[in-house]
Amino acid sequence: MIIIHKVSEIVKFREERLQSISTGFVPTMGALHKGHISLVEKSVKENDYTIVSIFVNPKQFNDKNDFLNYPTTIDKDIELLKKTGCNLVFIPESEDIYNYYYGISIDFQGLDTMYEGKYRPGHFQGVVDVVYRLFDIIRPNNSYFGEKDFQQLAIIKLMVKQLNIPIKIIAGEIVRENNGLAMSSRNERLSAVERENAARIYEVLKNAKKTIKIGDSAGSMVDAIKNRIDQNPFLKTEYIAFCDSTNLKPISSFSENTVVRLCVAVWCGKIRLIDNINLQF
Repeated sequence: MIIIHKVSEIVKFREERLQSISTGFVPTMGALHKGHISLVEKSVKENDYTIVSIFVNPKQFNDKNDFLNYPTTIDKDIELLKKTGCNLVFIPESEDIYNYYYGISIDFQGLDTMYEGKYRPGHFQGVVDVVYRLFDIIRPNNSYFGEKDFQQLAIIKLMVKQLNIPIKIIAGEIVRENNGLAMSSRNERLSAVERENAARIYEVLKNAKKTIKIGDSAGSMVDAIKNRIDQNPFLKTEYIAFCDSTNLKPISSFSENTVVRLCVAVWCGKIRLIDNINLQF
């Protein structure tokens, strides 16, 4: 497995070695877990060559403390990647990524101001900026993103479509811990008791999936889910949203032959967790 740090070096490598083979790319911010690894393994299976980037992007953090406290486990990450069949790890510095690059503009169609965007202003612009830059550097055939960040996935697909980027975006299902908690790098900052109580989030989502019926009001269900989550003293709901799975527009009621995504953000102590679940009617 090759490790490259410089933008100029990976561009040279790409031009010399990757022109005639299929390349898969998994962008990450490190602190890798089984969710990341599942994406890497999918890429290895579906491509001739797999590249993983590890870069904690400062532009997508609206909270400076969140950026400063983001877990960094480079040595552990590299050891995990060696076992996956990953061919190359790209670990750049921020100064190199943003050297003479000031970002990219797209029409978010309102996606950057709802749900996650409402509570994390500027976050999705930072995501688009770095993903576009990494795509331009690596120029893969396929790129892999997890469904846990469902809104991010939708925005990356929108960016690729608007800018006519010849890269296929492939989604990976949410990978969960044994207790149902969606795997996240931020889970490492949960205490053992918090981690146990955070599993309540998925329990509530699964229960909602079982109980929602065609014709039910989405607003009433939001209230019911919020009450169930907030009954746990360790948890505090930030938002709950029922939205169309393709365009993420909020829905008001549940109707036949629709696919809906239930998305939530919940604070567990000082750690902000997100999760979602698919609903088909």
